Amino acid sequence: MRPYLSAEWTKLRTDPVTGWLLAAVVALTVTLGVATAAAVSGPADPVKTSLTGVVLGQGVVVVLAVLTVGGEYGTGMMRTTLMAMPRRMWVLTAKAILVTALVAGAGTVAVVVSLIGGDAGADAATLRAGFGSVLYLVLVALLALGIAAAVRDSAAAVGAVLGLLYLFPLVATAVGDPDWQRRLRQAGPMDAGLAVQATTGLDRLPIGPWPGLGVLAAWAAA
Repeated sequence: MRPYLSAEWTKLRTDPVTGWLLAAVVALTVTLGVATAAAVSGPADPVKTSLTGVVLGQGVVVVLAVLTVGGEYGTGMMRTTLMAMPRRMWVLTAKAILVTALVAGAGTVAVVVSLIGGDAGADAATLRAGFGSVLYLVLVALLALGIAAAVRDSAAAVGAVLGLLYLFPLVATAVGDPDWQRRLRQAGPMDAGLAVQATTGLDRLPIGPWPGLGVLAAWAAA
């Protein structure tokens, strides 16, 4: 596995886009989160409000993860990769490990700064929401990586992942039946996954924090 990791790391660190995308994840997440926390007066859940930027940062995470695979298919570089390293699953595993590490690092910085900037405090619920938000970004990245490997086209993969993330909330909003709204929010990867950010009113959530993150994990695994 070491040669596979070394080769994939070389590709990622020598591509200037990687650094810019990771910086964008942090910048967008923090900016929106802190701005939202400052704009909302007396929020019912200050932690969740401070982490609002994750909804924006995840879009950049999707692009980063998709380009890790789709970029090589688009340029034809994947043929060279597979000639040098013919074990396809090991190639994908190496990409997944490195994307996980990079997104986890950028996500941790973004979440910590957002919580500090939003003056969200520090207790067990805040730690769970912060840690869960980082896991959320990692799982979104793995979901995007898997779809990119399946469709082998960057534009199609980005569209598919973003559609999957945002489709369920849009449909749930349009549906008038409360029971169906709840089911859609329980099944949708974004609504379910972001339940981990809630620190108040947990009994009113469509799905619990950790079960919700489990739904997103199931989507990524599939």
